[in-house]
Amino acid sequence: MNGRSLLACCTLALVLGLAPPAGAAETLVCPSLAGATQVDGCPSEEQLQTGYTGFCSDNRRLYASDHDTCSRFENYRKLKNVALWEAGEGGAFQGYLSCELPRERIQAAQPQSMAVSRIGSVTRVACGYGEGLSLSLRTKARCKVEDEARCAADAASCRVRCD
Repeated sequence: MNGRSLLACCTLALVLGLAPPAGAAETLVCPSLAGATQVDGCPSEEQLQTGYTGFCSDNRRLYASDHDTCSRFENYRKLKNVALWEAGEGGAFQGYLSCELPRERIQAAQPQSMAVSRIGSVTRVACGYGEGLSLSLRTKARCKVEDEARCAADAASCRVRCD
């Protein structure tokens, strides 16, 4: 392959987005929940009851390790009475939050933790806001908490760098 062909090939790859541009690293912070929006509605009591009956009547559940979810309707309801919420630019951070919590309480919550995990080729950046409030961003990029000691001391100062 001559120089001209190599240049054409690399230019085409850049145009098609196959090669990341130089300096494509991104720094992430936990988004404020003040601007978070609920994407879908909460399930009705009838939907929860129907789900409980169908989900918990499956005989395989009797032998599963999770005996608590189906032991009482209230346990199932606590687990499944959730709605999808989004926050951050373009709704990048998402999570299922309890329908029992008032909107004002959710939107007033402040970041308390930030964690990074990787399963296969997907990285999960999770922001914890306390009381079971958690939103996550999923990306194919490799990410790492920038200063874990500072982050542990002050969750508001947490930064994650993704390359």
